[in-house]
Amino acid sequence: MNNPIPTKSELKLLQALWALGPSTVRELHDSTAAESGVSYTTTLKQLQIMHEKGLVKRETSERAHRYIAHLDREETRRSMLDDFMHRVYQGSASELVIQALGLSRPASPEELEEIEQLIETMKSKSQHPSEG
Repeated sequence: MNNPIPTKSELKLLQALWALGPSTVRELHDSTAAESGVSYTTTLKQLQIMHEKGLVKRETSERAHRYIAHLDREETRRSMLDDFMHRVYQGSASELVIQALGLSRPASPEELEEIEQLIETMKSKSQHPSEG
């Protein structure tokens, strides 16, 4: 599935939906308003636009419509990272990782262990492609 890339404000609403599950405009507004500072009507309009774009589904069986994330969280993350990597690093995963590990906050020992395990898994899969 080729997901549309959500904007920053759309991503905030999607994150709320992933955390809360199906939610009314009021529930979403209450969970995001403190951080976003937008009005209820802005939240409503944003959800309507997101519905038109296919980012959310709308359940209309109750008086207060419920919105449901139409995009899978992990697939959205992958799509956004892929888009970012191609726009900023010309598609180079190694440049992205080097930048992330070299110039941002230092990785914790636990994160470095996870990264090492991922690298070992990826090496194993590339050496034995029919098993992966």
